[in-house]
Order: sequence, then C-alpha cells, then structure tokens
Amino acid sequence: MTDPLARLREATERREAAGLRRSVRPRTRDHDGLIDLASNDYLGLSRDPRLIEGAVRATRAWGTGSTGSRLVTGSTELHGELDRRLAAFTGSPAGLVFSSGFLANLGAVAGLSGPGALVVSDQVNHASIVDACRLSRARVVVTPHRDVAAVERALMERDEEHALVVTDAVFSVDGDLAPLRALHRVTRRHGALLIIDEAHALGVVGPNGRGAAHEAGLAGEPDVVLTLTLSKSLASQGGAVLGAPEVVETLVDIGRAFIFDTGLAPASVGAALAALDVLAAEPDLPERARERAHRLHALTEGLGFETTVPAAAVVPVVLGDPHAAVRATEICAEQGARVGCFRPPSVPTGRACLRLTARASVTEAELTVLEQALQKVRAETSP
Repeated sequence: MTDPLARLREATERREAAGLRRSVRPRTRDHDGLIDLASNDYLGLSRDPRLIEGAVRATRAWGTGSTGSRLVTGSTELHGELDRRLAAFTGSPAGLVFSSGFLANLGAVAGLSGPGALVVSDQVNHASIVDACRLSRARVVVTPHRDVAAVERALMERDEEHALVVTDAVFSVDGDLAPLRALHRVTRRHGALLIIDEAHALGVVGPNGRGAAHEAGLAGEPDVVLTLTLSKSLASQGGAVLGAPEVVETLVDIGRAFIFDTGLAPASVGAALAALDVLAAEPDLPERARERAHRLHALTEGLGFETTVPAAAVVPVVLGDPHAAVRATEICAEQGARVGCFRPPSVPTGRACLRLTARASVTEAELTVLEQALQKVRAETSP
C-alpha cells in the first residue's frame, strides 16, 4: 500500500532545500536575553502592569473562559463594553468583538459578500483576507498592489449588483499605507463597500492611534467597514469588526466565524479595555512608536539595504533569498536582537526579508545593538 505520509516527507525535503522550513521556538520570559524587534507589541504594553491587572480583574470576575459562543453564554458585560469602546475609539457606529483578528476578517468578508457578489482584493493583503475571499463563494478579483485604477476597472466591469473592496490599511510586511481616500472615492462611486483591515494601524496611525481610516477622514462613513486585531498595539488577543449597525446585525445573524466560535476569554477582554485606558492616558505613545520606526528605517537605509518608508511600525529589510534571510536572522540573534524572518509564501518569491518592528519603548542602546547586527549582516550578504 502507498505510504500516506510519503508525500508530506517529500514536500518537507523540498522546503528544506528551498530554505522554507519553519519551526516553533518557544521563547523564555526574558526573550532569551534578546531585545525584541520582531513582535507586534508596538506600544510596548504586553507586560504593562495596568494590562496585567485588567486581565486578572476580568478573570476573577468572569472566570478563565467565556464558556460558549457569544450567542449562547460567551458574551459578558465586558464584551459589550469592549464592542462599544472600540467603536467609539475608531469613530465607528457599532462594533462586534471576535476571538481573533483572523476570524474578524473571515466574518466580515464572507458575511458581507457571498455568492453573486464581487470581492476586489489587493494582491498583498494578509492571509486572513485571502482565505476569507476563498471562503466567501463570491467572484474574486485580485488587483496589483495599491492600484486604485485596477480596482475601479474591476468595479466598472462587474455584472454583480453587490461588491466590496478589501484592503489592509498598513500592509503587514512592507509597512506601506493603502490609498484609502482614493479607494473610498472609487467604492462610493460604484456602490461598493470598503473593508479596511486596521490590524497594523490601530494604536500607531492617526490621532491618538485611532487608525488609518480615522486619519483619512473615513471614520463613521456608512459604506466603510473596519476590521482589527487586539493582539498588536493593544497587547491582548482577539479581533473586531466595526461599522454601521446593519453590518453588525448581519454578522450576528449569519457570520459563521462569529456564530460558531467560542467568545473571547474574559482576560483578553479585560486587557484590551485596559490598553484603551492607557492610550487615553498616554496619547503620545503612537507618535513614539512611529518615531522609532523612522529611526529603524534611517538605520537600515543608511546601511544600504532595500527597505520601505514606514507608515506605522513595520520596517522591512529585503534580502531576496530565503537562505540569506534565515542566516541574517541568526546573525542578529548572535548579536543580541530578535528580528522577524519572512519567506514565501508570506512574501513573493525573491522578496524574502527581515521584518523589523518598532516599539514605543525601544531605547537608544537597543538601536545600537541592531545597527551592529545589521552591519554584520551587510558584510556577510554583500556580493
């Protein structure tokens, strides 16, 4: 009989040869002694005592788990408060908290489109959006990166009555910003919804970190839907969809990623609420994160690496070859810095890179460590 695992072993060997093997490496409480320039903890709040106390307080009041889907037993008073607070913070009429940002995108895209609709998606959107498009059963058109004219052509040429356009606000690897105002003009002109994933913008972009849509003047527009995650700037876990009451009502009624999933654990809700309190108390945190990101960009560009001017906290260092990216990650670790390593399929072939992420709390000493590490990477990778 055929060995059903043989093809898996062969595929693993091919990934090994291509430099695409991945592994799960648990970190220690002190990040293995490495400075953190890889996580999505953009505001440096993941160990903030105020968030920890918020999580503990919620756990003591409500227990360790939500105990069911939000439509059964999984919605506490805290969940309702977080729905409202996230909506108010981003300038949206209504909000709905999910157990992850991935599921928020699945819920929004699939729940608001479906058979007989058109979904237009940027080619470098996050994997959660890609999977949402595949599951939507709508016709999907993938457009070149940030190409508003291509989006308009897709909307103009459609036969479907209903359409939506979905885009990251800040793209997760290159760190650039979507042309949100131009996209909104096009979607409104053609009667489509615009879904904006604020995952890498919330807490960093816009006044007080209220997000890219808020900064673009789109907050509260009835044809704009926001998705976001609580696991980055808010240093918690979970996601949310924000928009018109009709959007939230629809997802509560038919959103499979909402209906059939266990509600977010109370501890995560409490931590996210505490993070919103911190943002209110320290409105300079988003600007500090952006300033550190620009310092990272200046450092990498000064060393001759291909990079992108950051719109938020993400700074790529493009190396091209996956093996080179893995080795660069190892060099940085040897020098005391943990950085991200992104390879296909996370990025296109030939675009393997390091991904540096700024924190509002990054120090001058940490920047010096990174500079020395990248100098060694440059010396080893230069032709």
